[in-house]
Amino acid sequence: MKGKVVMITGAGRGIGAATARAMAEAGASLVLFARSREGIETLAAEFGERAIWVTGDVADYPSVEAAVARGREAFGGIDVLVSNAAVIDPIGPIQSTDPEAWARAIATNLVGVYHGLRAVLPGMLAAGGGTVISVGSGAAHNPLEGWSAYCSSKAGLHMLSRCVQHELRGRIRVFSLSPGTIATDMQRRIRASGINPVSRMDFADHAPPEHPARAIVWLCSPEADDLVGTEVSLRDPAFRARIGL
Repeated sequence: MKGKVVMITGAGRGIGAATARAMAEAGASLVLFARSREGIETLAAEFGERAIWVTGDVADYPSVEAAVARGREAFGGIDVLVSNAAVIDPIGPIQSTDPEAWARAIATNLVGVYHGLRAVLPGMLAAGGGTVISVGSGAAHNPLEGWSAYCSSKAGLHMLSRCVQHELRGRIRVFSLSPGTIATDMQRRIRASGINPVSRMDFADHAPPEHPARAIVWLCSPEADDLVGTEVSLRDPAFRARIGL
């Protein structure tokens, strides 16, 4: 990843923060984007001049566009976009969910990914290519009680990735990574809800965020070229073996 510039959304914690550290270790420069400066400012300081941090909301296109512009000013362009920002709320029966919270989840988990793509793709295409990796979910394919907004948004994200691949095949490297259940703050929120079987999993049974981070770095390499345009899952033993997990 030396000489590459990576923009990560939802970079302040969990998979985003672990990916930032893995990318930095591999030699990348970083544009770290999150809603709050809490965590992200300290994280960026770990990498010195090779990282900048920007606060904003992925659901707000001008915020995302401004972050991409900051990345261009600091490092010359964006080579890799990791769309990781997501929310699990609202959790609950469809008939009692808050409509504003439901729409906000779609705006973050789906529209926010579109905003990232819209902001980086023109520059990537002008530069002759790039890689976009979206953090998907098995919830895109399997309905779960209480997760109507999350499942719907991840299903939409799956199709959005397919659309990018369909339109830009051979010009942009497109991946969707389904990480499985990961030990993050989102899982604590899920456990507290007590809804559906995922909430009853022991926290120790979830994989560490360093596992999807390792996969994301690997997907940026030529070794992953045969998987371009696909959804890959960390639950797949063959894929785990390929990346050394």
